[in-house]
Amino acid sequence: MKSSTDHVRIHFGGDTLFSGKVADKMTQNGADYPFKYVKDLFQKDDLTLLNLETPVTERGTGAKNKQFVFKSHPDALKAMKKAGVDVVNLANNHTLDQGTEGLLDTLSHLKANGISYAGAGKDSAEAYAPVYVERKGIKIAILGFSRVLPEMSWNAKAGRPGIAGIYNEDLKLAVQSIQQARAKASIVIVVAHWGKERVTKADELQNSIAHAFVDAGADLVVGGHPHVLQGVEQYKGKWIAYSAGNFIFTKATGRPQTWDTAVFEADCKTTGQCDLKMIPYFTEIGQPIPKSAADGAKLLKSIEKLSPGIKIDASGNLKSLAPNTSLGFNSSKSTSAEQKDLTQENSG
Repeated sequence: MKSSTDHVRIHFGGDTLFSGKVADKMTQNGADYPFKYVKDLFQKDDLTLLNLETPVTERGTGAKNKQFVFKSHPDALKAMKKAGVDVVNLANNHTLDQGTEGLLDTLSHLKANGISYAGAGKDSAEAYAPVYVERKGIKIAILGFSRVLPEMSWNAKAGRPGIAGIYNEDLKLAVQSIQQARAKASIVIVVAHWGKERVTKADELQNSIAHAFVDAGADLVVGGHPHVLQGVEQYKGKWIAYSAGNFIFTKATGRPQTWDTAVFEADCKTTGQCDLKMIPYFTEIGQPIPKSAADGAKLLKSIEKLSPGIKIDASGNLKSLAPNTSLGFNSSKSTSAEQKDLTQENSG
């Protein structure tokens, strides 16, 4: 049963896949295994969004020259839908791991399971376009964009399937799409794939892009890709969560920061104003598990330290003590940043 109050409750989870060791866990324990501890949240809210960090296909040709290449079985989407997931972001550096064939299969399987998607498509018009959902008469727009591409051929173009990249001039397409969504929807959500892996502090490029998204009309910006949680910022009254970390994922031995995650819970009004809360979880192989009260408190405190001007109470509720406090970036730009994040090899 969905919430019946006068606002919409939205949950966000981080990087999600059903490949490799996660698939093994699902074979052993059932397809519903990843959602055991989150389905109650997701089934009772108004909208749930995840970053789907894998193509979903039984076909395709694996991408070359990548350290990690993913592929997930379509049956996983049935479990995802049953657990209450409504929308996924596809703008990331794994959606084309099985080539164009795998991407198009992913789109078809999502449609067949009644799961909406943003950030990829059969061409640039579809990839950059918002997906609209309506809850309680409130129109919500969701857009997805990636600042992490293994190669530029993954970028959707006219007549070419791909994802919504935000390099160079394509960032303008993203801004225009957000502006168009702002004119049509009460709430505008942007899911971004960006940053550097296993780095807990968001960088200047993430900061400037996030601010551009809010300036264009985004009410919420939620990021992924670093595989760790990053800080949270309130800019012009709008929340930016720079990285939601891993969610349904494998578990990197010896990298405990990648084992921390959270479900972000937003309560939003028709004006686009949202309250934000973090619910701490531990990322086990293929399954987010609630943290104990003590461990959850430690996690919240660590995120508070990464978030200047933000206070997180014992229940995970976020409050801005000094509106528009930035994360401490200066105004200078790195001339090499444009190329550094394009050429790096990324696992998620």
